[in-house]
Amino acid sequence: MAKKKSVKKATRAKPSPAKATSAAARRDAAAAGKKSRLAQIDRDLLKLVQERARLVVQISQPGRQVVSAADAAGLQEEALSELLGKSRGPLPRQVIRSIFRDIQSGCRSLVRVLRVAFLGPLYSYSHLAALHRFGQGVEFVPVGTIAAVFEEVNRGHSDFGIVPIENSTDGRIADTLDMFTRLPMKICGEVEMEIHHTLLGKCPRDEVKEIYSRPQALSQCRNWLARHLPNARTIEVTSTSTAAQLAKEKPGAAAVASLQAGVHYALDVLAEKIEDNLGNTTRFAVIGGQTCDPTGNDRTAVLFQVEHRPGALAEAMNIFKRSRVNLTWIESFPIPGSKRAYLFFVEMEGHQTDAQVERAVSALEGKALRLEILGSFPATEPEG
Repeated sequence: MAKKKSVKKATRAKPSPAKATSAAARRDAAAAGKKSRLAQIDRDLLKLVQERARLVVQISQPGRQVVSAADAAGLQEEALSELLGKSRGPLPRQVIRSIFRDIQSGCRSLVRVLRVAFLGPLYSYSHLAALHRFGQGVEFVPVGTIAAVFEEVNRGHSDFGIVPIENSTDGRIADTLDMFTRLPMKICGEVEMEIHHTLLGKCPRDEVKEIYSRPQALSQCRNWLARHLPNARTIEVTSTSTAAQLAKEKPGAAAVASLQAGVHYALDVLAEKIEDNLGNTTRFAVIGGQTCDPTGNDRTAVLFQVEHRPGALAEAMNIFKRSRVNLTWIESFPIPGSKRAYLFFVEMEGHQTDAQVERAVSALEGKALRLEILGSFPATEPEG
C-alpha cells in the first residue's frame, strides 16, 4: 500500500516584532503630525479672526468710514454669496454660511451691539431665523406678538425685527401684512427656512391628551395629527416655544415645535418631521428703518391700493408686464373698516433703483390711491 505524501501548508511569514513596532511608530508619527498641523491651522484661524475684528473697529472709528446698520447686521449677502461660491471642500454651504455669519456678527458687536426683536420666547422659529440672519453677536429681544416686533423697531427700541411673512403651506401671515399697513417699516432682508415640526413631550406618545402650538404649526401638521393622535385635543398658543414650556409642565401634554426647543426645554422627541408637506418653508422678513444697497440679485416689495372699479387691478398688473418686471409674490389684503376695498402686496425682481423697477413704480403711482415701497433687499436661498 502506497504511503500518502504529507503536504505542508504554506505559511505566511509573520513580521518580526521590530518591523511591527516600526510600522506602528510611523502611524503614530503621522497622526501626531496631522494633529500638530490642525493645532497650527487653529492658531492661524484665530490670528486672522482677531485681525479681521481689529479692521472692523478701525474702519468704524470717527473720521473714517462708519459701518452702516445694514452692514453691521450682516445683511450684505453679495459678499457672502461670492465667498460661498469659492468654497471647495467637504463642508456644506450651510455650515460655511453659519461660520462666517457668526464671525461677522462677533466682529461687528465690537463696534455696536445690535438689538433684534422677534416673536418669542427663545427657540421659536422666529428666534432660529434671527440666529440664521444675525448670528450670536447681537442682543435678542423676544416679544409676545408680531405687532410688538413692529412696535419695538418703530419706537427705536430695537435696530431690527424679524417676522414671518409667508409659509409654503398656509400662505401669507396676515398679522405681518396688517402691521405693514399701520407702521412705516422697511423690509431690509429676508430669511427663507425649511421648517421641520417635531412632536415633543414628557410622556409616551399614546398618553398624549393635549397638543399645544401656534395655529400655523398645527395647521401644517393637521393630517399627521389626525392620523396618529386622533383623540388628542389641539390647543392654540402664541408661539411654539410657549407650547414647549407647557408640554414640560403639564402631564399628558405635547407640543409641536422645533427640535432645538425640545433640547432647550429638556423634552423627549415623540416624533420628528410631522409636517404634512416635507417641503414646508417659511419666509421671514427683516424689518428696519432703511433699505439695502443693490446687490444685483434683489427683490423689491410694494404695497398699493387701486380704485374699486372694473379693470382697475388689471390695469395695474399690466404695468409690470409693460415694464418687463417679473413678479414673485402677489397678495390681497382687506382694508380694515372698509367694505370690498383691498390693499395689494407685490414683490418683484430687481432693486428699486433699477431702471425697470423705477419705471414700473412710477407708472403705478399714477393709478394708485395709495402706494408705498416697503423696501428692496437681497434675494436669498432657503436654509435648512
